[in-house]
Amino acid sequence: MQALVEHIPYARFLGIEVDRKGNEITTVMPFRESLIGNTMLPAIHGGAIGAMLEITSVIQLLFDTACERLPKTVDISVDYLRSGRPVDTFGRAIVTRQGRRVANVRAEIWQEEKARPIAASHGHFLLTPA
Repeated sequence: MQALVEHIPYARFLGIEVDRKGNEITTVMPFRESLIGNTMLPAIHGGAIGAMLEITSVIQLLFDTACERLPKTVDISVDYLRSGRPVDTFGRAIVTRQGRRVANVRAEIWQEEKARPIAASHGHFLLTPA
C-alpha cells in the first residue's frame, strides 16, 4: 500500500504513510512545519487535513475493492471538528456502500485520541474498471 501512496504526488508531498495490520489500514501524516496553516495557534492547514481525508478514503477503497486504478472523487464533504495541532495525525476510513460504479466512504482523522477526531468526511468515488 505504501508503494501506491508514493504514486500520488500530493500524498508524497504531505509525507503520508500507510500502516497495515491485517485488514486494518491506518494512514499517518507525520508532523512537519510546512503543514502549518495558522502560525498563531499553530494549526495544520485545512487543505492538508482535507487531502489526508480524501487520500485515506482512496487507500481504503483500493484495499477493499478489486479496483486496479485510482478511484475518481465525485464529491467529498469535510467536517472540521477541532484544530489540528502540530503533532502526527492518523486516519481511518470505512466503505459504507459499494456499487459497481460508485462507492461511498466515511473517513475520520485524529491525533492523540481516536475518540476525539479533528475532522471527518463523507465522499462519493467513481470506481473505474481495469
